[in-house]
Amino acid sequence: MVERKIRVGAVSYLNTKPMLSGLQSGPLSDKIELLLDFPAGLATLLQKDELDIGLLPVGALHELGDYSIITNCCIGTTGEVASVAVFSDVPMHEIKTVILDYQSRTSVLLCQILFRKLWKKKVEFIKAKDEHYLQEIGGNTAGLIIGDRALQHRGNSKYIYDLGEGWKQLTGLPFVFAVWVTKHKFDEQFLRLFNEGVEQGIEELATKVPLSDCPGYNLYTYFTKNISYSFDEKKRAGLELFLKEVSHHNEISALN
Repeated sequence: MVERKIRVGAVSYLNTKPMLSGLQSGPLSDKIELLLDFPAGLATLLQKDELDIGLLPVGALHELGDYSIITNCCIGTTGEVASVAVFSDVPMHEIKTVILDYQSRTSVLLCQILFRKLWKKKVEFIKAKDEHYLQEIGGNTAGLIIGDRALQHRGNSKYIYDLGEGWKQLTGLPFVFAVWVTKHKFDEQFLRLFNEGVEQGIEELATKVPLSDCPGYNLYTYFTKNISYSFDEKKRAGLELFLKEVSHHNEISALN
């Protein structure tokens, strides 16, 4: 009987490539099957038990029930993240509508929290259905863009409101966008080897991940200054606070 491979899911954004590279070249490379999707899709796959482990957006954690965070690495930032931002042709006080990226619940929740608590600005939020929403950004209509597309869009808008920087201004804490999560039980040896693979990829970042410029942004700056992979105590505190804010935000939304 052929042993089934462990199904591991992640997004295909640039910021995941170091960790995925480590897993694909590490001690578990022949035991895992890598599946790529956008963040919101990964949450659905894990809920349906179509994934065993996922690099999951933290905005979906409250929907999982029992789960475990299994590594000391994450996708996070200690300030400006660059790849998650509200892009606008006009300053904040003139924005009337914000089109929300359809690929990530976490960034949408963070965006709504920041508009309410940091920028103290009431706007109309519209959920984008596909990529074409990028063409609708203009005038008083801003757009939340995440991932590689956000880096590429940085030269197209006059005003950029970075969500990682906004969270730091609001709370004084770093922000965590995604963590490695499972709803299954794995033995200690597997978890140790999984961690080793993820950490190895991050350590080999400069040699395994191309750091040449992408349109709109310098990737060396992105990987070394914007993205922070260590899931340390400050990031755990930031995550805990965000989950509390999400719970409160959902309560407010239910009343309106």
